[in-house]
This record gives sequence, C-alpha cells and structure tokens, in this order.
Amino acid sequence: MAENPFFSPSSLPYQLPDFAAIREEHYLPAFERGMSEHLAEVAAIAGNDESPTFDNTIAALERSGRILGRTSMVFFSITSSDSTDGIMAIEKEVSPRLTKHSDAIRLDRALWARIKQVATADPEESWLLEKYREDFIRAGADLDEADQERLKLLNEELSKLSTEFAQNLLKASTESALVTEDRAELDGLGEAQLKAIEKDGKWVLPLLNFTNQPALAQLTDRETRRKLYTLSAERAPENFGLAVKMATLRAERAELLGFPNHAAYSVADQTAKTVEAVEEMLGQLVGPAVRNAGREAEALAEQAGFALEPWDWSFYTEKVRQATYDLDADAMRPYFEIDRVFRDGIFYAAGRLYGLSITERPDLKGYHEDVSVWEVFNEDGSPLGLFLLDPYARPTKRGGAWMNNLVDQSYLFGELPVVMNNLNVTKPADGPTLMTYDEVNTAFHEFGHALHGLFSAVRFPRVSGTNVPRDFVEYPSQVNEMWATWPEILANYAKHYETGEPMPADLVEKMQATQKFNQGFMTVEYLAATLLDWSWHKLAAGEQVEDAEAFEARALEAARIAVALVRPRYRTNYFAHIFAGGYSAGYYSYIWSEVLDAESVEWFKENGGLKRENGDHFRRELLSKGGSLDALTAFRNFRGREPGIRPLLERRGLV
Repeated sequence: MAENPFFSPSSLPYQLPDFAAIREEHYLPAFERGMSEHLAEVAAIAGNDESPTFDNTIAALERSGRILGRTSMVFFSITSSDSTDGIMAIEKEVSPRLTKHSDAIRLDRALWARIKQVATADPEESWLLEKYREDFIRAGADLDEADQERLKLLNEELSKLSTEFAQNLLKASTESALVTEDRAELDGLGEAQLKAIEKDGKWVLPLLNFTNQPALAQLTDRETRRKLYTLSAERAPENFGLAVKMATLRAERAELLGFPNHAAYSVADQTAKTVEAVEEMLGQLVGPAVRNAGREAEALAEQAGFALEPWDWSFYTEKVRQATYDLDADAMRPYFEIDRVFRDGIFYAAGRLYGLSITERPDLKGYHEDVSVWEVFNEDGSPLGLFLLDPYARPTKRGGAWMNNLVDQSYLFGELPVVMNNLNVTKPADGPTLMTYDEVNTAFHEFGHALHGLFSAVRFPRVSGTNVPRDFVEYPSQVNEMWATWPEILANYAKHYETGEPMPADLVEKMQATQKFNQGFMTVEYLAATLLDWSWHKLAAGEQVEDAEAFEARALEAARIAVALVRPRYRTNYFAHIFAGGYSAGYYSYIWSEVLDAESVEWFKENGGLKRENGDHFRRELLSKGGSLDALTAFRNFRGREPGIRPLLERRGLV
C-alpha cells in the first residue's frame, strides 16, 4: 500500500486530505501502520538515555503519531458525515484497537516515570506538561498492574458498546422513519418539503436526533403527530440495554480511579471541577424553568381547547406564537436562502468583526458532492486556513450539527487549520434551499466553533483550537449566535430569495419579540436531558439497574424535572452525546457555557457591539488561546470579571 494517501502529508493546499484518492481499503492499513509507528516512537521516547527534558519528552510526544493522527481525523469525520456499511465495519474493528493503543501509551510505566521528571519554566510548556500529567493520572498511570489490566478491559468494552450504540442510532434514523402513502397525513408540510421526502410513491420522513421532530410544529393531523412523536421517542430500543451496561462499567472505572462515580471523574478536569458546582448551577434553573413551562402549557391548552399530549406542544406553540405575535415561522423561510445566509450573513459578520475574507475554492474537493471548500484570509491578506461546509442531511450522516478539524493548527509543525461544519438541513429536490430560523441560528453557532479552530495560535496540537474543557467548548460558538439577529447583519442577509427584498421590518420585530417565547419548554427539555445524563453517571460501582426506562422515570422525578408534556430533549435510547460521544456526565456543558456566553453578549453590547476592536479583543484574549491556558483565566482576561448567572436568567425569561 505504498500509495496509501495517509502515509505522507497531503500535497494539497493546507494539507487538505486528498479525498479523491482516499478509498475505504486505505483506512485499516493506515491505522495499523500508524499505531505501529506511534508505539515505536513512544518506546524510543521512554527509553531515551538522556535526562528527561520538555523537548525530548513532551514535545517529542507531540511530534509522534503523525500517520495515526491524519488517519483518525479523516476517518472519524467520515463515520459521522458519510458512513457506509464498509465504514461501520472498519469502525467496529478499529475502535477497540485504538482504545488498547491509547492504554498502551498512558499505562507505560517507563514513559510515566520520565514525564514526572520533566521541568520547565516556560508558561505554555508548563501548562501543557500539567495537562499531560493530568491525562496520565486520569488514565490510570498510578494504578498497580492488576488494576491497570482491569482498566484496559473496561475501556475496550466501553469502546465497543459506544460504537454499537452509535451505529444502532444511525440505522434507526431511517428504519424508524415515518412512512406514509397518504399525502393527507402530512398536511401542513410545504410543497418543497414534501417533494424532498417523496420516494417511490411514498413519503419518508426520517428522524433527527432529538425527541421533538421539527415537523411536529407543522403537521395538522393529530394522529400523524402522535405516530411521529412515538417513533422518535421509542427508536433504537436495544440501546437501553447498552446504556445500562455503559453506565455500570463507567461507575466501576471511576471507582478504580479513585472517584465516587463517573460524574465526579468527568468534571474533575473541567472548569466546573466538582459535582457540587454543577448541581448548584442546575439547581438555580429547575424551579423557574418548570414554572415557566407550566404557564406555557396553560396557554397552549387554552388555544387547543382540549387536554394536550406531548406531541401537541410544538403544533400549538406555533398557534400561540401566531396569535400572540402574528408570526408564522414559515413566513421567515423565504428570507433565509442558504447561500445568502452564509455569504452575506455568517461570512459577512466574520468580516465586519474580525476583518476576515472568505473565498470559495471550487478547485478543492470534499468527501461528498454536497461539501464546499472555502479559503479564509486575515485582513492583511495572510492565509488563515480552510473551512469545509457540509450542510445537508442524508441517510449516511448522523443527526445534529457539529464542527471538527481535519488539520490542527500548530506552530510546532507550521500547520494552519482545516475545519469543518456539518448541518442537517433538508436538501430540496430542486430549487433553492430555504432554512428555518432555528437552522440559521445553528449555522451561526457551528461557525463559532469553526472560528475557535481557525483563530488558534498555539505551539502544540494537544491544546489547539477547540481542545479545551468540554464545559467551555460551547461558549465561543454560543457567542457567535448573537450575530444572527444583530440588525446590521440580519439586514444584509435576510432577503427574499426571489425578489431580493429585505425581510419586512414588522417581521423582524415579531421575530425578535419572540426570543423569550417558549423558553420554559426549551429550558425544561434541556435540563431534563442534562439531569438524566447526571443520574446515569452518579451510579455507584456495583449499583444495579434492572429497567432502564423505569430508571429514567425515577431520575426525572427525583430531579423535580418530570413534566408530563415535556420529555427530555434526548431520552436514554438516543442520547448520542453521552453514550456515543464525549459528553458523558457533560451535557450540562451547554448551559454552563451559556452562562459565559450571556456575560459575553452583555460585554459586546456595553462596548458598542459589531466593532473591529471588540472582535480583535475577543480573538486575542480568548479565541486564539485554544487550550493553552486555564479556560476561566482566558474568560476573565476577556470579560474583566468573574461570570455570574443573572444575564442567563434574564435572557431566558426566568427572572
């Protein structure tokens, strides 16, 4: 496999992976060679006869594993974005092997002994050294041999279960889709939506990865809403058993590593630090959110004229929204054409705030025909990196929206970043792509992650870009959402796709007036998922769960967040964040980050909003730092004070 494209850096600009040359059969040989070479490099570092220094130990570790790094970045982007049966088979084989590979390094006693001897006076090096020591301790480097062997088995089994959970969920998005031959059942959906989901004389509405499907707000037939909601909430039932196994194994692993439960283990290296800090913050939100949701439910029931069920909430929310604000959500769609949203909205805001220019590169190709590639430049014309956009839903893509890197920025290698955004917008059969307001907001959010990666200006890959604590990583992206409705930005992109006319002033006013509308529901929905995650991961080692669904119900009751009409945004069986992603005992991160976000939005408003000096300050003090210093120190350097929760409560209408 001498021609394997992963064996050497890509020759394309910015080392963009050569997707045209990459085939499925390249992955496994690249993983095998990458792991073999990486272990040999680590063995040489651990066996070095010279006294341990930062350069010959920590920096040497940063320089190791290049083939494995290139392969992993591309492969795990594809498993999320464009998976196939072949990719899933490789993932099942390679995931536990990668876990064993990581354990082989983190549990290497000679290497650990060497790391403990390293000393440096350089602040950035000292911080990275501390991160390495923390990583090794949390990986079990100080355990005795017997406990390390048990830890390896736990890690390998968890890796297998996580992959199985994710693959079950990917299949369920189509296998549990709502299928009908009766167009009347889909009354309320627009013609373009119907055309996009029509297949072989039937209409197939696949599931997105959360409880309340967007179509529930439109479907006029109550029985169809019930069917869709039930399919959503009860998909992938086999994942309940996997969740129990994973939570149980994580509890055992936490005890092995000296923690009372997985939640305590999970937050120890985050900005929250302690279980108590997380629970104190969540405790301030539950009561106000439940009360608000109760008031909203009363208004919905009055509108409906009968007792509601969960599948009715979104539909009658739109009715109340229209009655209260005279705002039809579908009336906004013609003003949110996807190309204009990005070019004249998201990219325009980045130009105004940070001086960026973003130019499409049609000569560079992604891994799928839907992917576009863009080159990003600083104001002085210097290159900043590449941005890839994959906007459309498809059966081979997981639900949700996300950002990831294909190349990490680092001065160590002299590499500029290549970052990706994935969305799940329905691709029309023909004609323009018209987005919902929620999809527009999500696009601004994900580009906030992209900016965090693009602006990285650090020496070492380990702390590049979004390699920050999980409960901090959502913060910059949430800040970027503010520009979606900032008057100067909105006026530049919210134009009718046919006439070019700007969104009418009264529609803008109505849209902005609804910002606090339905916040009780949305906060309860989110908190219910957060506290469900928390309950699964506060299990003690040895604690048994016989019935996952009964456990789920008890957990919500105990947390005082069991609202009959508002189920968690993610139930256990499709909670990919915590059972197939990196957010176990970490879904609280979104609201924790939103505390920082709300504070930051206040700062921008206090300092004149959309100004270059404001963008430069945010970029310099926070976005460029990656994980190269303490996250809350970076926040304080930007904001000038400690964060408080009141701006968040006011934003959500909870005070």
